[in-house]
Amino acid sequence: MTMYATLEEAINAAREEFLADNPGVEEEDADVQQLNIQKYVLQDGDIMWQAEFFADDGEDGECLPILSGEGAQAVFDGDYDEIELRQEWQEENTLHEWDEGEFQLEPPLDTEEGRAAADEWDER
Repeated sequence: MTMYATLEEAINAAREEFLADNPGVEEEDADVQQLNIQKYVLQDGDIMWQAEFFADDGEDGECLPILSGEGAQAVFDGDYDEIELRQEWQEENTLHEWDEGEFQLEPPLDTEEGRAAADEWDER
């Protein structure tokens, strides 16, 4: 799983990965049906992003589906507003790092480490 500091970088990397996974398909001929993204908050407070493109609607990946059909194709083609995409993101789906490399929607409250992470998140 590769994460990027900006949503734009994540989308560009997802575009490159889609083309690499579909040899013989030129960028201008690519038919994308789904865009998935995921937002992460690291322990130090940094925000990171991950994105995926799929040729078929409904494919499962590491991220959550956010756009399909023409919307996903427009993003793939570079015709999108990053601010609008960020507004589409539902904050309750953001994953938080509570331990090195381990992400959850909320920290586990049954451990001292989890309670400490929850207290830190509440302070932010």
